[in-house]
Amino acid sequence: MSVDIPTVTQPEAVKRPLWRAIVAVSWSFIGIRKNSEFQEDLAHITPLHVLGVGLVAGLLFVIGLIVVVNLVVAK
Repeated sequence: MSVDIPTVTQPEAVKRPLWRAIVAVSWSFIGIRKNSEFQEDLAHITPLHVLGVGLVAGLLFVIGLIVVVNLVVAK
C-alpha cells in the first residue's frame, strides 16, 4: 500500500509587498514610473504599506537635508 504525499511547490514569484512598496515610493520621489508597473503595484501592495514607507522615506529625506545644511554651515 502506497501513500501519496502531496508535495509543496514554491510559488514562482514570492510576494514581497514591503519591498514593492519601497520601490514604488522611491520611484514616486523621482517622479517617473511605467503604467504597467503601477498596475502591478496596485495588485500587490496595500495603502498601509505605501503610507508607512512614505512617512519613513520623507522623514529620512528631511533628516538628510538637515545634516547636509549643518555640515555646510559649520565650515
